[in-house]
Amino acid sequence: MIVREKPELWELLTALQGSVVPRIALPVAMLAVMALVLAVLDRAAGVVPRLDGSAFAVFGIGLSLFLGFRNNAAYDRWWEARKLWGGLLADLRSLAREAEVFLPEAARREALLRGALVFLHAHRMNLRGIAPDTSALEGVRALAGVPHPPCAALDGMGAVVAAAHREGALDGFGARALTTRLGSIAVQQAGCERIANSPLPFVYSLLIYRTAYLYCLLLPLALVGTTGLMTPVFVAVVGYMFLGLAEVTEELSHPFATTQNGIALDAICRAAEISLAPHLGEPAPRPLRPVNHFLS
Repeated sequence: MIVREKPELWELLTALQGSVVPRIALPVAMLAVMALVLAVLDRAAGVVPRLDGSAFAVFGIGLSLFLGFRNNAAYDRWWEARKLWGGLLADLRSLAREAEVFLPEAARREALLRGALVFLHAHRMNLRGIAPDTSALEGVRALAGVPHPPCAALDGMGAVVAAAHREGALDGFGARALTTRLGSIAVQQAGCERIANSPLPFVYSLLIYRTAYLYCLLLPLALVGTTGLMTPVFVAVVGYMFLGLAEVTEELSHPFATTQNGIALDAICRAAEISLAPHLGEPAPRPLRPVNHFLS
């Protein structure tokens, strides 16, 4: 995700990082060229039909409503995903404190908390559809061959709690507290997977993009009579607005992707490592910082 203060005027006009301009520049340029051709034909031969602008006003209102609905749906997905990951971070911090209370054996506490970090990284990689790399935890790399690495890591944490309870190292109240915490983690995990595996219906994207292009292609017929050779400029501005918003909603609807506006899952995982380090008797790693305003 992009992390930066409000840019100055020049940066506001020229900033490309975090912008949708690179993805829509070619379509907007093509729309402007089409508008220029129509404007030149109208100026030279007067053969371009001129339509009443009131119809385009109604058309534009309908398109705006479609885009607004899709934008709300996409942002709801993004915000819910961020809340779920915030809940995971809170659950891991609470798990560490509860383990200090209920698990007197340091070895069992360490196994449980290291399993929690393995789960979090495996969950991140599973949502992003990436394989463990050399920077991943050793426990994550060990799960590379299992069908569902996050669930395997969570099962391992449950096995630690179950073994401690069976051997009398964990009383019934402590076992209930820790298994309830693991259940909360599983609920957050399932919520993230629901978002990742249930994209917005394709028909919304199809309808919005088709309507936006149709509107921008017909718009010169309503403008050329009054704006003349300036028609391409107005068409480009309208195309930037409608196509840009459509691209923004497309990106926000995939909150776990490694895009510039995706959720900073790496940074959240590092925050969990920092929080659990004192409970593991280790120095806390440094928090991740944005690189060129981008925080992964």
